[in-house]
Amino acid sequence: MIYDVAIIGGGPAGYTAAELAGKNGLKTILFEKKTLGGVCLNEGCIPTKTLLYSAKIYQSAKDSAKYGVACENVSYDLSKIIARKNKVVRKLVAGIRAKMAEAAVEVVNGEAIIIENEKLKVENEKILIQCNEQVYEAKKLILCTGSKTLIPPVPGLKESDFWTHREALENKEIPESLLIIGGGVIGIEFASFFNTLGTKVIVVEMAGEILGAMDRELSEILRNELTKKGIEFHLNTKVTAIHPDGVEIEKNGEKQSLSANRILVSVGRKPTLAGVTVNEYMQTFNPNIYACGDVTGFSLLAHTAVREAEVAVQHILGQQVKMSYKAIPGVVYTSPEVAGVGETEESLQKKGFQYIVKKLPMTYSGRFVAENEQGSGVCKIIEGSDGRILGVHLLGNPASEIIVVAAIAIEKGMSVEELKSMVFPHPTVGEIMKETLM
Repeated sequence: MIYDVAIIGGGPAGYTAAELAGKNGLKTILFEKKTLGGVCLNEGCIPTKTLLYSAKIYQSAKDSAKYGVACENVSYDLSKIIARKNKVVRKLVAGIRAKMAEAAVEVVNGEAIIIENEKLKVENEKILIQCNEQVYEAKKLILCTGSKTLIPPVPGLKESDFWTHREALENKEIPESLLIIGGGVIGIEFASFFNTLGTKVIVVEMAGEILGAMDRELSEILRNELTKKGIEFHLNTKVTAIHPDGVEIEKNGEKQSLSANRILVSVGRKPTLAGVTVNEYMQTFNPNIYACGDVTGFSLLAHTAVREAEVAVQHILGQQVKMSYKAIPGVVYTSPEVAGVGETEESLQKKGFQYIVKKLPMTYSGRFVAENEQGSGVCKIIEGSDGRILGVHLLGNPASEIIVVAAIAIEKGMSVEELKSMVFPHPTVGEIMKETLM
């Protein structure tokens, strides 16, 4: 049998591409060597958000007196938190299996290998894939092989009993103290989770601020909020060695030692395949081979992967839809949440663009005040010299749900006046965007 489309990797890009291709009548086969859902569903996005929600509920119960509700002797059961996380993952994986069946996608569990030969360089030649000692033929191939955890070459690290996100997600006991190497999104979310459950958390970050490319001003505000909660931060600091009695760090040429019961490495991820480049239709050097998701090394976000997969399949179906990256939202699921989309002040300054910043505390939203006793939050909107919305950045719950409005506005090239003319329901936290623009 010759398949119309073969897909390697069953994460967000892979299962999205498979479902779309199958539902559009393409004979589709999907290879996944582990579990459908990929890193995001099984050991990333969904598990961490499930844990963070449990921590949020626990913290809300502790703070309930501020809302006139009495909750005494509040506690948590980590084993039940982990069990619930596993239950959520199983349910969603089953949902993906059902989607594959509904779209008539053949799913093969095993490691798939492309059989390389000179024909791969020839257009319209069949692509051969081997899996479980069987060879499959396909007209088109979509690579969705994802990314893997980056482990820094720190002396003594490999000899230590360190955690990656996998071990942190499966941990059965809350450590007394935890040192996190890396202050990116994943590291900060774990810092928030363990801090809420009582762990002394230390974050060591080489850059001058946490959260990488997120808006620097809001990242600083979040860091200050987390510092008030007891998290210790070391910025512009490098981990130089791991010893049995502590972690050696260096800042401004001076070294010191930090101690913690556990070390969590969270310095980023890298594509499973090196050097994969694609065009605006997600095609690689071979027009019959596409690549989507983390393997391209561009965004490393599940929602980006989903859109890339849609673009690839649409192109296979003959539609000339190009991939756009100008409005990819980023979210940090701490409490408070941080979300941003489009340009930041830092990115515009590097490009030499002129812009105007409009900013308001979240407390200008009545709904926000009604539901948030702590913190004021921030809504920050960046307007270009032509009046168009270039970037929106939010600090405060539920930033993750509101940011999609800004993403649509930026993707569609809306002006400040056009967004101001939209009717926002009252009372909602989302009204803060209109208030800021006014």
